[in-house]
Amino acid sequence: MIALAARDLAVGYDGRPVVEGIGLGLAPGDTLAVVGTNGSGKSTFVRTAAGLLPPVRGGVTALGGPPGAAPARVAYLAQSHPAGFVLPLRARDVVAMGRFASLGLLRRAGADDRRRVADAMARMGIAHLADAPLGGLSGGQRQRVHIARILAWGADLLILDEPTSGLDVAGRELLLTALAEERRRGAAVVLCTHDISDALVADLVLLLAGRVVACGPPAEVLTRESLLETFGLVISGLPGEEGLVMDPSHRHDHEAVPPGA
Repeated sequence: MIALAARDLAVGYDGRPVVEGIGLGLAPGDTLAVVGTNGSGKSTFVRTAAGLLPPVRGGVTALGGPPGAAPARVAYLAQSHPAGFVLPLRARDVVAMGRFASLGLLRRAGADDRRRVADAMARMGIAHLADAPLGGLSGGQRQRVHIARILAWGADLLILDEPTSGLDVAGRELLLTALAEERRRGAAVVLCTHDISDALVADLVLLLAGRVVACGPPAEVLTRESLLETFGLVISGLPGEEGLVMDPSHRHDHEAVPPGA
């Protein structure tokens, strides 16, 4: 089974496409890095893959079915989190929300659920914050809590929109280690990012700039030309590339898309 598949997919809002012509297949245990600037269509694509937005055209499946059809098997981490999460909730309470999709309306949390919650918090280095009010945590600590919520889910497909936002170096390392562990157990990961280093180690890369710039393995996709189209610059550290080249003519600020797209 393909974990995530798209065929001639157009994503957008109110029937108006933001990005068209997306085609890809992500295998279980693999990572898809969705790369682009703000306004490029990254969030619009992953919201569609998570079942939060209907596709404008084309086809998309998650774990062999329509997006959103298997909530216990697909975990989605948004770029921002509802303000209500900072009301009188402890960090442990928020992480426990990751078990809700599996519990359903009637079943109460059991020992296995509590173990998964504790394990997820330990993996993100926040076990000592279990009883801390979420509202009293720093931004980076809150992000670790929300990532632990996704880890507690035990999902087969993890869709993460800018998960490293607000994380310090230690938090980022914990996240990358946790995602590697998730992939080893067979979960597929979709990761929205601005960071080329994330794309370099992914199995599949989708470059967006209000359109599909390129899609494929990083060695084929992360070229000087594709980065110019995506970012208006070439980032040092790519194989065979040196220096940093700015090209203002390739900026995408003029694209009119909804906030957070």
